[in-house]
Parts: sequence; C-alpha cells; structure tokens
Amino acid sequence: MTDPTRRFSSRVENYIRYRPGYPPQVIELLVGRCGLRPTSLVADIGSGTGLLARLFLGYGCRVFGVEPNREMRAAGERLLAGFPSFTSVEGTAEATTLPAQSVDFVTAGQAFHWFDQARARAEFGRILRPGGWVVLVWNDRRTANTPFLAAYEQLLERYATDYAQVSHKRLDEGVIGAFFAPGAWSVQTFENRQLFDFAGLEGRLLSSSYAPEPGHPSHQPMIDALHTLFDAHQHEGQVAFEYDTIVYYGQLHHM
Repeated sequence: MTDPTRRFSSRVENYIRYRPGYPPQVIELLVGRCGLRPTSLVADIGSGTGLLARLFLGYGCRVFGVEPNREMRAAGERLLAGFPSFTSVEGTAEATTLPAQSVDFVTAGQAFHWFDQARARAEFGRILRPGGWVVLVWNDRRTANTPFLAAYEQLLERYATDYAQVSHKRLDEGVIGAFFAPGAWSVQTFENRQLFDFAGLEGRLLSSSYAPEPGHPSHQPMIDALHTLFDAHQHEGQVAFEYDTIVYYGQLHHM
C-alpha cells in the first residue's frame, strides 16, 4: 500500500496498546527553549491515536489533532475524549484546513517521514503565527545496543514488506536541515524504553505498517521467527525495546 494515509487503518488497536509514548522531557525542552506555555495553541499533524497530543494536553495546551486516516482519527477522538481542549481535524500535513496564523506550534510525532515535505513546509508556514515553532519528534528504536535489538532488526529486514523504503531512519540531518532552511534548528535526544512479554512484542511488531498481516505468505514465518527470537533473548519473560526520543525544533523563514 503506497498511500501513507491508509497504511495504519488495520493496525489501530495494536498501535494504541503497544506504541511508546513520549517522555515528559519533551515538554520541559520546549518550555525552556521555545517558550511553550499552557496557553499555547498546538497543531499536531498526523496526530494518530494521540500519543504526542496527550503530552501537550496534559501540560494545558489547546491541541488541534490533524489526522487523515479515519480509523486512527476515531481512536484519537475516543482516547482523548477527556480533554475538552482537544479538537479533532480531518486534514493532512499538506492541507490542514486550519486558518492562517492560527497556532503557536506545529508538531509531528512519528509522522514527518510520510509528508510531502515541500508542501507541508508551505502549509506549516501558513498556519503558524509569527515566531511560531515546528517540532518534529520520533521514538527512534535502537537497532544494535543489545543482542535482542540486533536480532529484531534482522527479522524486520528479512520479513517486512517495505521496511527499507518507509522507515523514518532514512531521514538524516541533511533532510531536516533542508526542511528548516534557511532557518536555524536544534536537536535534543532523550532515552525511552518499553518492556514486553511475547504478546506485547507481537503486538508491537504488528503495529508497524511494514509488518505482513495475517493472510500474507510471510506473516506466519515472521511470527514463528519472533517466537524463536523471544525465547532466545527474554529475561524473566520480557524483552526490552530501547529508543532515542529525538526532537528537532526550529522556526521557518520564507524562502
């Protein structure tokens, strides 16, 4: 499936249960470096199930969650129903439908690599107020820090359908620099971690858009290999996913 707005339609429940949240240090960083306040208005682009939006809502911000996928958007609406300052918006990074100069921050968690970057940049520049900030966040799974993480990466390389083509790891600082150019930008990294039993590990794998689903010829061989991997590396019935939460932040200037 090439349409990025539809890739996660069948993976919503696994995404809700098994994807990591974002550490509170993200908010602390933006308060200190970008002037984030509880009164700030945030457009969270590709908001999905609301993992990043929840962080800003908990701080007191009003958040517009812009999400093109119907199933993901409905999940976000359900999970964030307790926050009256959350507004769900059907839109894309390239066409948010938000008014011009209406928000102080544009954020994207685990989503920027799906955007048409030139068109998204123009749209972000349109909806941001003067002096506003763009914040791009990823939970970047470590791939070689432990034998388990290295083996999991090898499993993806063997069984995933288009892992190399769609992984956010294709983005480097050159791509980020080109997006913000000619403006300056900064990066900060925090540690993040998840512990999984086998059911959690399987759900985490199947939350990824490149993991073959039931019915695909590679699905069952992949799950069998995952069992073998888990048995080899589990400690007291668990394995650990380790992440670097990477935060790129900067201001856009007219090109």
